[in-house]
Amino acid sequence: MADFSSSFDMPSASSSEKAEAAELQRLIAVEQQKAQFQAQVHNFTDVCWDKCMDKPSSKMDSRTEACLVSCVERFIDTTLTITNRFTQMVQKGTH
Repeated sequence: MADFSSSFDMPSASSSEKAEAAELQRLIAVEQQKAQFQAQVHNFTDVCWDKCMDKPSSKMDSRTEACLVSCVERFIDTTLTITNRFTQMVQKGTH
């Protein structure tokens, strides 16, 4: 059976193998970030639902709709603020 942990160390690997391993690690990191974001969206959905939905019904009243819209807007604003801040931090770190 292959030893995957040693394949990332690869002291005797060619540069193309090292590049492939680095790309694989980058793709894994991207997928982990996607999974974390999806988990945040699910958590956010639960929070807004619990906060805004008093009782289930066949129609959504205007107060509930306004609450959900406000909750979503706060989430979007917060996400954009955090994303912009991280972008600034990355840009400062690369210059």
